[in-house]
Amino acid sequence: MSTLTHHGNRRYPHYRQPDCSVFFTLPAPARYNRSFNGLTLQMQVHFGGHPGDTFPPCALTIGNFDGVHLGHQAILRDLRREADARGLPTALLTFEPHPREFFSRNDPPARLATLRDKLAFLQGTGLVDRVHVQRFNRGFASLSPQAFIDSVLVERLDTRFLLIGDDFRFGSRRTGDFSLLAAEPRFTTRAMPTVELDGARASSTAIREALEAGDMPLAARLLGRPYQLSGRVVHGRKLGRTLGFPTANIHLPHRKPALAGVFAVECLTPDGQRHVGAASLGKNPTIDDAGCYRLEVYLLDYSGDLYGQRLIVRFIHKLRDEEKYDSLDALIAQIHADVAETRRLMPC
Repeated sequence: MSTLTHHGNRRYPHYRQPDCSVFFTLPAPARYNRSFNGLTLQMQVHFGGHPGDTFPPCALTIGNFDGVHLGHQAILRDLRREADARGLPTALLTFEPHPREFFSRNDPPARLATLRDKLAFLQGTGLVDRVHVQRFNRGFASLSPQAFIDSVLVERLDTRFLLIGDDFRFGSRRTGDFSLLAAEPRFTTRAMPTVELDGARASSTAIREALEAGDMPLAARLLGRPYQLSGRVVHGRKLGRTLGFPTANIHLPHRKPALAGVFAVECLTPDGQRHVGAASLGKNPTIDDAGCYRLEVYLLDYSGDLYGQRLIVRFIHKLRDEEKYDSLDALIAQIHADVAETRRLMPC
């Protein structure tokens, strides 16, 4: 049995599975958004960060929270305890795009979840009252550390308690650090605890490494749920239908997914039905030389029209890496083998 260790070997329950969807551009600013892209929000979500915006006092944490894994969830539980002790709401400041995406546009890191999925996961914890999605652009990146403290943390968010990692860097050229925040008299700053699972640090990096290695059980343990992608079914070339395996082609919002290969998956349709499937996530080298990643899912024993619908795809087992075949006949034979292995691993 896996043990989640946090400040002395205390356990935390696994995260609830929310409904998820697709990538979106930041909406126009509003006092706060109650819904977008089909996701109904119980927590407040504020986009942008505009001059003159002010909010009630809060207990705040800052970060990308990519994947909202078990480590993130333990941090949010810590934040909730500190907030409750002070009679404050909890707030989370995150960034879109991720700072590393902004500074590495030609080779962005793989993202575990879209912004919409992240908000759904955060809402599913029941631990966050407000989320502030800060547009990360050149102007924001150029703020000095003191300007970030004054204009964002104090004037806009009215931070009274701040929970961050002791390696947190911020401001222009990342010159601000934990010691600068800890010395700030207008709010209390505490370092985030280290969270470990079976002796290894629970982190987004560890999950990316597990996904890249095809270790789906480890990724699921670190996340507290199977790894998933979600998106709308879009029209493709319908080649799968001619091969005898009609697939749902799911829009991928990011250029670089965190995993690739052929997988046994579990799909959730909007009506809440669960379907077993075989999925290919890759560049389809046998058929396509465009070099773009595609997610195609063949749902076993399913018939129906999924175009335009939003699917959740949970990756349960990795079957193999993607390969290029000399002929379509060889590809069809391999698809038959993949479907048979999926049925063996995941009986419908």
